[in-house]
Amino acid sequence: MDEAGTAPDTPPDGCRDIDGQRYWRNADGGLIPDGAVKPIDKLQDELVRKIIGFALPLSAQIARFRQHSFDDVDDFVALLEQEYGARRGGSKGNLTFTSYDGRLKIVVAVAEHILFGPELQVAKGLVDDCLREWSADSRTEIRAIINRAFDVDQQGQINRNDLLGLLRLEIADERWRKAMQAIRDSFRVIGSKRYIRFYQRPSGDARWEAISIDVAAG
Repeated sequence: MDEAGTAPDTPPDGCRDIDGQRYWRNADGGLIPDGAVKPIDKLQDELVRKIIGFALPLSAQIARFRQHSFDDVDDFVALLEQEYGARRGGSKGNLTFTSYDGRLKIVVAVAEHILFGPELQVAKGLVDDCLREWSADSRTEIRAIINRAFDVDQQGQINRNDLLGLLRLEIADERWRKAMQAIRDSFRVIGSKRYIRFYQRPSGDARWEAISIDVAAG
């Protein structure tokens, strides 16, 4: 409390009071006098801090919920293993649980994180040889599919689904067969991530609707 009995003006987050003067910390770490900061920038700062202030505890709550959900699922599976006197095979994913009335569903899945080894470049060379020889009579859509499969996205990642699409093409050329084997050999599973998803429907024969807890999917 000051001499007048009122609480001192506490600087907002991102600000500092030095010798009675208020300064705003910018993105470079510098201190900008309060009078030099535009009012609209102050309002934007207030908006962002307000929303993030709600988002952080909500994010922590969702993380706790997700972990509790995985723990409950694993406890139930452990109960099943005890019931049947056997352990499950494989990973902790690809499981589906439904309510007795068939209106609620939980799906636990594991997505593998895959990188592609140097064999992929060998495959690309073999495929290029095929395309050069087939250029006169190959279908445009086939060439487009092949070329797209080896393109990288903005993050420098190869599209796994497009490569798998190549493996489904039935082409008798021996170079093509070797290229497809090189693609298979290039797959490297370097990790996995576990997902849990929730669904509901109004009746046992209705279509499933996802229960979204993703802010972006609202």
